[in-house]
Amino acid sequence: MAWPGITVGAFVILFAVYAFLAGVMDFTRAFNSDRAGPVIGWVLLALLSIAAGVGALVWPGLTAFVLTIWVAGWALVTGVTEVVMVFQRGESGGERIMWALSGLVSIALAVVLFVRPDIGALSMASVFGLFSLVYGVSAIVVSLRVRKIGQSQGSQHVESACRRQHIRAAGAT
Repeated sequence: MAWPGITVGAFVILFAVYAFLAGVMDFTRAFNSDRAGPVIGWVLLALLSIAAGVGALVWPGLTAFVLTIWVAGWALVTGVTEVVMVFQRGESGGERIMWALSGLVSIALAVVLFVRPDIGALSMASVFGLFSLVYGVSAIVVSLRVRKIGQSQGSQHVESACRRQHIRAAGAT
């Protein structure tokens, strides 16, 4: 959250690493096939993935821009789909409101990202950082609750096992 520009750069590098790994996996798949048709397709996909990885490293600014536009397109399609789902039969009023609100928020995000992709990339990095903080804190809180429940149930299991053992011991004498 402190350095969104660095976070955008890290996303670009992660995308490049992903593309390189996908290329290696596609080459591996190409030569695990027993037919020539799939080999050519997998090799072409591998070359495309490796080219995307190289392109991401050579042109990081363009890659960040394209990734932002990709997210904007995804948000637009998702938003329109959710708004359309409002008009389906069989949905309750609460579900319709949920679909409408989430669809409108997705469409608004898409518009903002399409209009200002430069600020959109930095904003996405900041939101990702904020999300990571909130998710991390909530994971810690949940783990502490689960631990507390486990400890209380564990002590109950120990007590009941001790009672059973005591009853067995008393019955044996």
